[in-house]
Amino acid sequence: MTFNKETYLNNLKLYFESYAPISEKSWNLIESLTHFQTIKKGEILLENGEICKNLYFIAKGILRTFITDEQGNFYNKNLFLENKLACSKVSSMLQTPSDFTIEALEDCILINLDYKKYIQLITENDDLKNFYIAYLEKNWIIEKEQREVALVMQNATERYLNLLETHPTIADRVPLLHIASHLGITPTQLSRIRKSLEKDL
Repeated sequence: MTFNKETYLNNLKLYFESYAPISEKSWNLIESLTHFQTIKKGEILLENGEICKNLYFIAKGILRTFITDEQGNFYNKNLFLENKLACSKVSSMLQTPSDFTIEALEDCILINLDYKKYIQLITENDDLKNFYIAYLEKNWIIEKEQREVALVMQNATERYLNLLETHPTIADRVPLLHIASHLGITPTQLSRIRKSLEKDL
């Protein structure tokens, strides 16, 4: 797979700067940690039980993180599209085995950052510290709480419409069973919702 690394690295830089201003010196330090990886649709990036040693920036493609129960049923914890960071956060922070698996739902181009070295840079550079605080607040406090509230306060149709508003092409790119699992409903329920919305158009 041929691709323009500079374009994707610039997208990563813009992602950092969308949270807080980053000096050229700090960006160069971050860039020095990066390495590219390509994986095919259906490939596993991180197995349940493995320690997550990298942070993954999705330059192209979609990843899902999921948990599988003893009966073999899966629950999608998250769907990550382009220009998002993905990892097993608790596994990376505590260096303990991950409770979930990360799988590619499309062919992906990833920019990997060694997690330990990344955290070391954050502790040593104030601008990266500011980025990290803003990143954690948005992704691990605000959005997490909003999703928890939505699961209780919104019906399934509202949750689906909100997902489409954030990711307009997701229904064309992600199998419906994975979208249903992400929304906390069955594929049959999602199919009914989609048919009902089509009638209203």
